[in-house]
Amino acid sequence: MAPTFVFEPPSDEEYSDAEEEEQQEEQQEEEEDEQQEGVKPSRPRHSQSPWDFAAYSETVAEEHARRSTTSVDFKISKALQQRSLPISDPISDDGTSSGSESDKQEDYKPEDDEGDDATNVSDSKSFFSLPDGASFNANSFMELNLSRPLLRACEKLGYTKPTPIQAACIPLALNGRDICGSAITGSGKTAAFALPTLERLLFRPKRVPAIRVLVLIPARELAVQVHSMIEKLAQFTDIRCCLVVGGLSLKAQEAALRSMPDIVVATPGRIIDHLRNSMSVDLEDLAVLILDEADRLLEVGFSAEIRELIRVCPKRRQTMLFSATMTEEVDELVKLSLTKPVRLSADPSAKRPVTLTEEVVRVRRMREVNQEAVLLALCSKTFTSRVIIFSGTKQAAHRLKILFGLAGFKAAELHGNLTQVQRLDALELFRKQGVDYLIATDVAARGLDIIGVQTVINYACPRDLTSYVHRVGRTARAGREGYAVTFVTDNDRSLLKAIAKRAGSQLRSRIVAEQSITKWSQIIEQMEDQVATIFQEEREEQALRKAEMEANKAENMIAHKDEIYSRPKRTWFATEKEKRIVMKAAKASNESEKHSENEVISAQQAEDLKLKEKRKREREKNLPRKKRRKLEAAREMLDEENQNEKSDGSGKSKKEKTGMPLVDVAYRQAKAVKAAKKATDAGKIVRKPSKKSSSTPQRTQSRTDEMQDLFQSDMSQRKQNRKSNGAGKKKSKNSFKSKSRYKRR
Repeated sequence: MAPTFVFEPPSDEEYSDAEEEEQQEEQQEEEEDEQQEGVKPSRPRHSQSPWDFAAYSETVAEEHARRSTTSVDFKISKALQQRSLPISDPISDDGTSSGSESDKQEDYKPEDDEGDDATNVSDSKSFFSLPDGASFNANSFMELNLSRPLLRACEKLGYTKPTPIQAACIPLALNGRDICGSAITGSGKTAAFALPTLERLLFRPKRVPAIRVLVLIPARELAVQVHSMIEKLAQFTDIRCCLVVGGLSLKAQEAALRSMPDIVVATPGRIIDHLRNSMSVDLEDLAVLILDEADRLLEVGFSAEIRELIRVCPKRRQTMLFSATMTEEVDELVKLSLTKPVRLSADPSAKRPVTLTEEVVRVRRMREVNQEAVLLALCSKTFTSRVIIFSGTKQAAHRLKILFGLAGFKAAELHGNLTQVQRLDALELFRKQGVDYLIATDVAARGLDIIGVQTVINYACPRDLTSYVHRVGRTARAGREGYAVTFVTDNDRSLLKAIAKRAGSQLRSRIVAEQSITKWSQIIEQMEDQVATIFQEEREEQALRKAEMEANKAENMIAHKDEIYSRPKRTWFATEKEKRIVMKAAKASNESEKHSENEVISAQQAEDLKLKEKRKREREKNLPRKKRRKLEAAREMLDEENQNEKSDGSGKSKKEKTGMPLVDVAYRQAKAVKAAKKATDAGKIVRKPSKKSSSTPQRTQSRTDEMQDLFQSDMSQRKQNRKSNGAGKKKSKNSFKSKSRYKRR
């Protein structure tokens, strides 16, 4: 494009909207009134929000009415009404209340400063081409040679100055270069690939509708957010965008794909499902492939699907890959799918935002039981609004949601056990500040940009530093302030060292007041009966719901049997069973890697491992004999393989490598020789003369001589019998079989 930018859009990009004109007239009238009053007019900052989760599905109330179920909030309010004695609120107590003792903060002091190995710089830089003319600084979006509709959309959304990754990525992407970009969380990576893609689509051949851009996202909520962002950026153009994710209507997505939208934002599993089973859906005309959160896409469950999609896409395409953290698997994918890519790193992958305050709460082994009380104590006094709490499991997140509701806190939950409608509704409630707390699993750890998140609490410690970076990246975004509080147990020392090394001297240690923990522990004990009642109601509803689904399925099969069986059978890239097997194998390999390391475990951990092994053996005893023998054989084979690997091939024979005793080998050989001898004597096996040694032909020669002598003697005996008897009698056929018979004569 030319360096001089001229605001002369084509006629099809003209924009006329009555509501927009009315808003501009109202703003001008307000400015004139303020000028008449002598007040300096303030610039209107009614920027449009790029996220809108409520427009993608029905409401939760409609879903519960259709499914004949009730929400968790309804069950919690019912339990609160049936509560006989009100639970004392620690916030309202006076004098000796938990609020009298405040939390303490101090500088974190590492226990053991062990020297970490320096990270080896890979020699893969030669694979990447040099970013000629790439600049990480730009004063405005006008300098990036974008068209007028996109500039108007940026102004509408409140974007004034490009971030470093946007300033570097947009010019290179406009030239069609393959890009591998990494930047700090909250730096605007979505707009970095959306704006150049939309700019290129403005000059597409409009007479031939086709799917030209595919954006692959690992999580459904993140895909909804990216789709909403692209639609807001393309609101002044005629570019159409389609959302293809799991949990939403399959038929509606099929109809949208048949209409050939310009951009498809999808999760890998659902787009492969459509490519295999939906008619007239293909990627033959694809021009741009974008992989967002690439390291998460290549984790367990996504790697094979991503490689399949790359195989289906045309080779002549532009590929852009973005993530806040880069791993070795991402580098392998880059070499596989990108052509002469440019690596853009606006910030170090693990760099912490300047406005982020990081704290740790040490949970000792004796206090792990009271971890919920510690969380409620923090949320009741210190962090009271706009908080995301990350839990380790779906069950723990649901329990925390119930505890927060019974304690009087407004909270929403987000995890995989919820329907897609409930997940989007939880995000919308938190975005509109309808609730103060969002209790989520790692589903919400990637890419979600919810404006105004003040605090992130890692109730369950992340698996590694990469997961920690993405979790705390939900706050302190785009220069705003934020807090990150991590609960660290004695088993998480390695991660604590990594966090301390990343944060440096700015890491703080928070000590929660003892009285507050004790108070909330007593309150949780009082609420246990109500929690158990809510769980029981949910189990009953789930059983009823399952029975209704089975009955409806049977009715549909009876009423529409011919139609159902006439449909083509759906094919799957990977079934649910295969996915579970892959997940179990990956989990087992991760556990073996952890145990293979020379880690010091406590006595309690060793005892827990023994109990776990004992329970496993007891379960195996109840299995059928056939399955039990298979498990024992598989375990023996694994033990033998481990022994062979440890031996390092120190002069062992093949028999020793198989693990069979020498006595068994000798017994098997003797048995084989005996069986061969029996078969030879019965005439089933005819031995052919072998030419292996010189002794064999001598034996065969002596044998033939002996048989010739026997034959001549027998013939002479026959002649004598004929002469004596006058008429020869027929001899039996078995007269020549045994040599001992002639010896006895």
